[in-house]
Amino acid sequence: MAQTDEIEGLAPGEEAAGGRRRGRRGRREVQGHSDAIEQKPFRARRNPFAPVQAVSEDQLEAIHSASLDVLENIGVDFINSEAKALLKAAGADISPSSDRIRMDRGLVLEALASAPEEFILHARNPERNLKVGGDSVIWSGVASAPNCADAQRGRRPGSQQDYRDFLRLSQAFNVIDLNGGYPVEPVDIHASVRHLDCISDFVTLTDKAFHIYSLGRERNLDGMEIARIALGLTHEEFERTPSVISIINSSSPLRLDTPMLQGIIEMSRRGQPIVLTPFTLAGAMAPVTVAGALVQQNAEALAGLAFAQIVRPGAPVVYGGFTSNVDMKSGAPAFGTPEYMQAALVGGQLARRYKLPYRSSAVCAANSPDAQAAWETVFSLWGAIMGGANYIKHAAGWLEGGLTAGFEKFVIDIDLLQMMDAFLQPLDTSPDALAVEAIRDVGPGGHFFGTAHTQARYKTAFYPPIISDWRNFETWRDAGSPTAYDKAQVVCRKALAEYEAPPLDPAIAEELAAFVARRKAEGGAPTDF
Repeated sequence: MAQTDEIEGLAPGEEAAGGRRRGRRGRREVQGHSDAIEQKPFRARRNPFAPVQAVSEDQLEAIHSASLDVLENIGVDFINSEAKALLKAAGADISPSSDRIRMDRGLVLEALASAPEEFILHARNPERNLKVGGDSVIWSGVASAPNCADAQRGRRPGSQQDYRDFLRLSQAFNVIDLNGGYPVEPVDIHASVRHLDCISDFVTLTDKAFHIYSLGRERNLDGMEIARIALGLTHEEFERTPSVISIINSSSPLRLDTPMLQGIIEMSRRGQPIVLTPFTLAGAMAPVTVAGALVQQNAEALAGLAFAQIVRPGAPVVYGGFTSNVDMKSGAPAFGTPEYMQAALVGGQLARRYKLPYRSSAVCAANSPDAQAAWETVFSLWGAIMGGANYIKHAAGWLEGGLTAGFEKFVIDIDLLQMMDAFLQPLDTSPDALAVEAIRDVGPGGHFFGTAHTQARYKTAFYPPIISDWRNFETWRDAGSPTAYDKAQVVCRKALAEYEAPPLDPAIAEELAAFVARRKAEGGAPTDF
């Protein structure tokens, strides 16, 4: 592999003397651009293109009707006594001495009617608040990986330092909108207090909105309290202000377990949004056909979303789709497949049918940041964008089917997301952009390099990549023949070396530290070991 220390910096996890993260200025420019990493300011992103209709209205209604048949006649297991009591009071059919719940389609559709079509997710920096729904597009990085990998230290279990470095990258790159979970699980922190350290790091290392895990009531309550403190809200204000989000995964097929149901109950009661996302793998935990897997996805999603509205009518919710297929030779999950893209498109149609925001993902099954990782990630992202997804999760750094968070892959994906961000910018067709006068000035047979029209715009006319290399072969060869992976190492080190923590009100920092210390002294959250 070519050596590419064009810019000296720190490997992920390294700190300079005194704990200050720093790096030396580059010996030469990367890709001929200025020393700064090229990026646009943080912005509210929207998709100007109409979503693709992958199936006809009749086909969509067939999936919808089949899903309601599943809820009415087969049912879903709700493995939680409080949830069953709430559902029984709402009119659901509960089998005696069983967790099986059957929900009449009228009950489901009436409950869903109270869910908002869109909402604002608030960050501690109000300039980074996020609209969820409509034509909005939100990206978050890899989440929940047990391992991480980089060129210097290879693949390894996640640590607190790795976790914090990923947060620093998420803050450094403006195209990442939301901290969508722990990028890598810091297994060197005990599980009883891990959530306290990790969620408080969201507040101190970033100023963007964030996610908390629904892994038991205590973790939900602690996470919401940290979010309330971070935003400086009273308890009453917090319940009127969506401030933190949680993913709720059904246990496919057709089950919602106690931690997930507690998450729905606690989050919805306090007006905080949940994203109900079945993990329906066709051929394993769902039927082998894409249509059958979508019927099951929809039934599980509707069951959880309707339950959230039963807990609190009007609670913000998001319809999540994560249907893919497995490799029928090995049973391993596959992502970025044609089937994954089809499911992403239809998932968006279903979400729009129920007038709900939609979540999808940009994922891959590749074990390294290679060509497979690139095409699978692009296919996943493209399926999500064409499907009208509002929240696209795992959009930077996902590897190995979610088992590894890659530092270089994170940076490569940042370039991809910045390119997609530029693609989503509405095309300028103003008289000046139509450039008739410039065409007149050049006339037949000329060129536009030296025109006033070009000279006034050339610095910002086109997207400037941070990884893609547009130099000719000789110039690229003379620079050491750097690959995308090589250059991602350089950019990653540079971003970490130049990271600066966003300002935090000292009173909020003090209240946050006191809360975390108290909850740690109380033992944090219960564990199974």
